[in-house]
Amino acid sequence: MKKTPLYQVHKSLNAKFTEFGGWEMPIQYSSIVTEHLAVRSIVGLFDLSHMGEIEVSGQGANELVQKLSTNDVSRLSDGRVLYTLFCNEIGGIVDDLLVYRHADHHYMLVVNAANIEKDLAWMESCNDTGAEVKDMSEETALIALQGPKAIALLNPFVPERDVSEIPYFRFTAGEVAGVPTVISRTGYTGEVGFELYVPAADAERLWTALYPPVIAAGGQPVGLGARDTLRLEAGLRLYGVDMNDDTNPFEVGLGRFVKFKNRQFIGKNALFAQKRKGIAKQMIGFQMLDRAVARAGYAIYHGNERVGSVTSGAPSPSLKCSIGFASIESQAVSENEKIDVEIRGKLHPAKIVEVPFLSKGT
Repeated sequence: MKKTPLYQVHKSLNAKFTEFGGWEMPIQYSSIVTEHLAVRSIVGLFDLSHMGEIEVSGQGANELVQKLSTNDVSRLSDGRVLYTLFCNEIGGIVDDLLVYRHADHHYMLVVNAANIEKDLAWMESCNDTGAEVKDMSEETALIALQGPKAIALLNPFVPERDVSEIPYFRFTAGEVAGVPTVISRTGYTGEVGFELYVPAADAERLWTALYPPVIAAGGQPVGLGARDTLRLEAGLRLYGVDMNDDTNPFEVGLGRFVKFKNRQFIGKNALFAQKRKGIAKQMIGFQMLDRAVARAGYAIYHGNERVGSVTSGAPSPSLKCSIGFASIESQAVSENEKIDVEIRGKLHPAKIVEVPFLSKGT
């Protein structure tokens, strides 16, 4: 398995490891609940260096990124970030990602760890614009600082500016603790926070600078376990779990990131036809009404009829109940209706609720 530049740091902190997307990653340091609640109330420090960074540059860069993206990349100005999807010709989701515009004809695409090779191959197969596509993943590390105290903790390390002035989904290039960094006001937790892209060789230096004030403030290093429960509470989908090549954006509640007007992109015709026809399945959020925990793959019932399956499920440390996403037959049930989840041959009650499960400030 691949290891991030911070692997030895995690070992020194007695992290428990798991395989994720071909990487050996820390799943927790203390406990998932402790780390989760630290992010919600104070701050958490994450190693996300398994994520992929792909640079697209040259005279054909604008055209290629626009052609690949369901969202309208032409709306981006320098220093802005856009969430988008790559879709195939039949509208299936190849990946979901962030697009960073550094300058005209110069972008950084941040893709899911398990999809780096797949996305590179897809981009190259679609590249008829002459753009240069370069995988920067091994050269780049990503450290995230997330939680209500993220601004106060990061500011002393960025003397040239007040990081609170960086708007949500914007970024700037500068230095953090003397390390050249792309400082991005983004995250996967639903909290105030930053994602810090640095040269892989400088990752340990930056982590070592940020770790002591995080601990002094009552924060925690955070593994993938709490990252998953945090993103679930925030209503954020996970590729390979809640969506894949066989699902389209409308079926997983991401249709708002498909922009049809005055532009062409791969999958447009199929997605436009799907939107007009209507979807056969939809994604819903649900909350368990007993102490049972619904996990991926569990069957969803409405009355005596099976109407779908759980895609993500976990106990919510903030809400003190179990929550999840499910893919169900479209129009089978509506919000606040009762459903049942089959767990080990027994039906457990749940209700459909609005997503995100927990609304926080970003």
